[in-house]
Amino acid sequence: MNFGQLKIIAPRLLPKNSFARSVSVLVGGTAGAQALMVLAAPLLTRLYTPEDFGLLAVYSGLLAMFTVVASLRYELAIPLPQCNTEAANVLVLSILAVLMMTAISTTMVLLVGQRMAYMLNTPSLVKLMWLLPVGVFLSGIYNVFNYWAVRTKAFSDIARTRISQALATLAIQLFGYKIGGVALLLGQASGQGVGSIRLGRSAIKHKDFSTWSWSGVWVVAKRYKHFPIFSTWSGLLNSSGSQLPPLIFSAMFGSWVVGLYALASRILKLPMTVLGGAIGKVYFSNMAQAKANGTLAAHVEKGAVVLLELSLPAALVFMLFSPAFFSWVFGEDWKVAGEISRWMVPWILFQFLSSPLSVVYFVLEKERLGLFFQAVMFSLRAAAILLGYMYFDFMGALMLFSLTSAACYFFYSLSIFHISGASYFFILKNLWSEFLRVFISLVPVAIVLSWNEYVAMIIAAIVLLGFYFPRVKRLYSLKDG
Repeated sequence: MNFGQLKIIAPRLLPKNSFARSVSVLVGGTAGAQALMVLAAPLLTRLYTPEDFGLLAVYSGLLAMFTVVASLRYELAIPLPQCNTEAANVLVLSILAVLMMTAISTTMVLLVGQRMAYMLNTPSLVKLMWLLPVGVFLSGIYNVFNYWAVRTKAFSDIARTRISQALATLAIQLFGYKIGGVALLLGQASGQGVGSIRLGRSAIKHKDFSTWSWSGVWVVAKRYKHFPIFSTWSGLLNSSGSQLPPLIFSAMFGSWVVGLYALASRILKLPMTVLGGAIGKVYFSNMAQAKANGTLAAHVEKGAVVLLELSLPAALVFMLFSPAFFSWVFGEDWKVAGEISRWMVPWILFQFLSSPLSVVYFVLEKERLGLFFQAVMFSLRAAAILLGYMYFDFMGALMLFSLTSAACYFFYSLSIFHISGASYFFILKNLWSEFLRVFISLVPVAIVLSWNEYVAMIIAAIVLLGFYFPRVKRLYSLKDG
């Protein structure tokens, strides 16, 4: 079979339903990128120490908090206008915001970068702080063009850039290991910007891009001012809540602990990155129409069930096997990361359920309410870490933080159901029934696990296959309507 025949056949293999097809394209690219990262992880954990990964986690945490506000959240407004001219003006406005935030981050690094590195107990980061504004610019520009691609439904382009990003990151990290943890940071910063040229070229060549004007940029800046006023703070609080653990753990417990936590977090958040991110982007591109058609509540309920069915079985299986998994795959030195990940599962599960659906806040322009929830969640999670540090060791602090985070994201999910008009009873009923089905199915696995890990893994794989095969098949065969 030649390449031309493959290009003709491949689209026929995709799901018939447009939502499932779009998700499949995005998942394919993101999953491919993440698969490369996961396959390389066992090698990276043998080339670098937990301290090196701790340094990367601190840098990534700082970068994430800057990146989420790099365009003042104006990029979220790009898919919303009915008119492409208005969207082009929002695109230009977002790029200008990225340039401004890059300048601000550069100034901050020059003024307080050294002090910040010492406060976080990572003195080796002092000479590398210049990578922060570089990462802010590259990540910010990529996100802006990414949302234009979402608007134009160029999901295949997004998928290709994900692969390019992973390849660039890994190339630097694998071949630069002799210079130490610095290579991890260089790979992270460089990988963020790969793909911007491809998506940017597509955006600039769009027939309506040239219709933007300075007056139009000023108009959309005022029209969507609620994004920087409310969504920026909401996004910053959400990102800070996610990045708070590695930064505070680094300051309080040292970079070795943070390295273990970072690996556990990276593996656990893989499904959220692959599936949750893809579903969220496709949802955002379809949500405005669902709102106009009066089907928003049904749209949210359907999405919640899909997310629940995709996440819960794997989450409970992972809780059983995580210590053994980390020891086998990454080496005995990383077994503690498996214990850490076991306690993170409830938090990551509810975050996975809520994150893709949180676009409802933007579609309904309820950013003020979203900001309130993010502020409450941030405060509770920060308090949990501080109380854990005061009264417990690292593992105790992690347990308290994870359980608090799980509760926060659970009630955040209920708030999404409330504003969309979806039924509380619907999600609670499905959550409980799904939990019971999975729990009962895994009882034999837990019993066998105490006797033989390998046999238990085989049984668990069969159980997961029984759960996922019919569900994926059903999603794959759905038609639009």
